[in-house]
This record gives sequence, structure tokens and C-alpha cells, in this order.
Amino acid sequence: MISDRLFVYGTLMRGFDHPMARLLSRSADFLGEARCRGRLYRVKHYPGLVLSDDPADVVFGELYRLRARDALLDEFDMYEACGAGFPEPTEYVRRMLQVSLHDGTATGAWSYLYNWPVARLPRIASGRFLAR
Repeated sequence: MISDRLFVYGTLMRGFDHPMARLLSRSADFLGEARCRGRLYRVKHYPGLVLSDDPADVVFGELYRLRARDALLDEFDMYEACGAGFPEPTEYVRRMLQVSLHDGTATGAWSYLYNWPVARLPRIASGRFLAR
């Protein structure tokens, strides 16, 4: 599936004063708050999402429709250090996942999943990245 949707849950969300968050804000349409099944960890000053099969594990974020999908995904791949030329295993990988909007509708969206071990990272049990 090729989607023009992007689910963000950390420093790309609205309200963060970061050049990449501003790029997303001006280059995509905000579709609403959304969530996915997963666990959120504090990596440093940013979070990492790891998928989970447990229905109780929920990560909250935002869903966007990218106006220039390929160009923007290339930019965000570089920001997340998982684009071409980065040595593997990269810290993040871009994957399609199912997200649900506030009204309960589900859709497929790209997101960046944390790809390194989380055993020593603090879990953000609320599923919300609040450090701003």
C-alpha cells in the first residue's frame, strides 16, 4: 500500500518549535489526533515507538496527509536517520501501520518505529509524549 498519510507522535507534532515540525505543518494537511497500538519510550529528548500486540498499549499522536508524499518522506527519512546511506541497523525505520482517528475510523499511515533495544529506556506509560 502506498499512502500519503503520516502518523507522528513526538517532535514532529504541532507545537514543537523545530524546523522539521514546521516543514510538516506547512507541507501537509492535519487530519486530526490519532492513535496506534504500541509502546512509547523516552530515548533522549525524543520518543521511540515500538509496536505491540497488546490492545492496552496505545500511543497517541497526530495524522497528516502529505501534499508531496515522496519528497516529504525523503526529508523525514533523513531527519530520522533512516534514509539512503545511513548504516544499519538504523535507529528508526519507516513502516506502514494502522492508526485510528478520534471518530474511530482506521487508516494505514507511515510512521517511524524505534529500531534499537528498549530494555534500558524508560517507558512512557501514558502513550503521550509530553516533554515540550
